[in-house]
Amino acid sequence: MNKIVNLYSIRQKRYARIFFIIITCIFILNLTACQGQQKKRYEAQFLLLFDTVTQIVAYMDSKEEFTEQVNKIYDDLEEYHQLYDIYNEYDGLVNLKLINDKAGEEPLKVDRRIIDLLKFAKDVYNKTDGKVNVALGSVLSIWNHYREIGIQDPENAKLPPIDLLKEAAQHTDINKVIINEQASTVFLEDPEMSLDVGAIAKGYAVEQVSKRAIKKGFISGLISVGGNVKIIGRKNPNGEPWNVGIQNPESSGEKSNLHILHLIDQSLVTSGNYSRYYTVNGKKYHHIINPETLYPAEYFTAITIICEDAGEADVLSTAVYNMPLQEGLTLIENLSDTEAFWLLPNGEQKFSSGFQDLLAE
Repeated sequence: MNKIVNLYSIRQKRYARIFFIIITCIFILNLTACQGQQKKRYEAQFLLLFDTVTQIVAYMDSKEEFTEQVNKIYDDLEEYHQLYDIYNEYDGLVNLKLINDKAGEEPLKVDRRIIDLLKFAKDVYNKTDGKVNVALGSVLSIWNHYREIGIQDPENAKLPPIDLLKEAAQHTDINKVIINEQASTVFLEDPEMSLDVGAIAKGYAVEQVSKRAIKKGFISGLISVGGNVKIIGRKNPNGEPWNVGIQNPESSGEKSNLHILHLIDQSLVTSGNYSRYYTVNGKKYHHIINPETLYPAEYFTAITIICEDAGEADVLSTAVYNMPLQEGLTLIENLSDTEAFWLLPNGEQKFSSGFQDLLAE
């Protein structure tokens, strides 16, 4: 029995510990003639990590096998979540929040996974011509503050003053993020600087955790963290691709997906203006801030990127969202094994040259 998996991002509040896990199974026939056995479709879903919903789907021989794999994946994701958290401290752990707190004061000795993320961040900053900048935290924190107030008190919602944003933008030079690999330290040279890795952390973590999961025997499944989806292998022993839906932000029910894709060993990430926003004078202002204008980008409703690496897909979804259509299309067409889908505010859809080859019939 086939079932389309609709993967989407839901913002949730943080809790002290995971408070539910749901495991369901759907029986499917294993059509491999020499085995003549059945595998089952299992699905786990839990909150907390990266402030969103994590979903894991796989076909396995038993509930016990699936549960063991899910526990390993959860534990790995939790470590990345704590390391990359910019809001909370954890006993005995130096994470990004502590790095931000010590900006301008002293280097901190950190876990290698923080250094690897920040090296990746510097690389993508150069590749995207600054469209994705983890050193933009001073600007993003202002928007987050005004958005939270606007959500709590809609009648008095306001936009951040542009002068305040411009002042904060003076403290976003990624070259002042000093990494000393030999000493394993990170130092923010500018005391007014802060890191915000929201544009890259989920996808990067999903990619790294997926690699570890594969080594531990998770060779056929989906891992989705807030819609950052990693497709591992094929759906079942019959060799079928996974069916992954791109959410329609305007509809639900039968038309909840704009497109269904057939994917194997690929990643899919969507960035859009419909999940995190607030309204000022009747206009919505979402959370994807263009580093050039310091305001939310307005080119598109949503962008979907498909490529092999979940970290790269996460980066590209933000970068391309902040680019005019032709600029983004040129970037995608110059990347191997990478496709993109654009949903414009007027409902029009645009595709990279190979995107439609991935569509389910």
